[in-house]
Amino acid sequence: MELREAIGRRRSIRFVKTYKPVEPEKIQMMFEAARLASHWGNVQSLKAVAVFRDSASPEVLDAITGMVVGWQVKIAPVVIVWYLDPDMVDEQGDRLRELLSIGALGFGDEETKRKGLEEQLLPIFSGLTEGLKAPGMSEIDCGQGIAQATLMAYELELGTCCLGTPNGPQILEVLDVPAHCRVLLLQTVGYPLEHWEAGGQRPRRPFGDLFKMNHHDTPFPREEGVVGELTADGVFTPPAPLPERGAELDFLQKALNLKAPGLL
Repeated sequence: MELREAIGRRRSIRFVKTYKPVEPEKIQMMFEAARLASHWGNVQSLKAVAVFRDSASPEVLDAITGMVVGWQVKIAPVVIVWYLDPDMVDEQGDRLRELLSIGALGFGDEETKRKGLEEQLLPIFSGLTEGLKAPGMSEIDCGQGIAQATLMAYELELGTCCLGTPNGPQILEVLDVPAHCRVLLLQTVGYPLEHWEAGGQRPRRPFGDLFKMNHHDTPFPREEGVVGELTADGVFTPPAPLPERGAELDFLQKALNLKAPGLL
């Protein structure tokens, strides 16, 4: 699938086939995509645990499904617990030396670059270590990894839905993840039971309200020719609600034996 089409088809798929397991190799492909994502200083603080409903221990399943209200978690064949390990920042010196060794850091002769790293850059980073472990830039780069994993899932014809949780520390404790780590989100994974359109494109704020040029008060110009090109490529799809969405939801609720209201 072309990237533009994949972006257009990227929907939160909440209704999945409970009876069809997700192959571990497909989850591996998602993780491979996440691992290759850019991360500041090559630190790579994004980590994950994939919980398979058909093989995880009862204790883990009870903790994951019991702590989260969302019915999506209860029916999904796989739930990925994405989390951030802030202590990876402690290895930033080694990671930057790796970048230097392959020519990905700075320019000039090797000795000048080495001295610049060891005598200038690393001392600066050393003084910022605790601040760099705090929420901020690392979450942004971890988000890039999760986004790449999500696009890989769609390439593999899987549906996913990202969910927040107020019970991150408890979930990590059950999974024996070190207590200093913090949950980013849960991602359900399964084969879609609903159509990929999931009722149509969700509402979005106006383009000009979100993006500016040169000044906060100057909306970025939105060329209709660009919109037309992206529409032709499948990035923009019909807006929700599609005419058949009500009937689809009724069918899905009955098929999965879900109790109303199913808002979460």
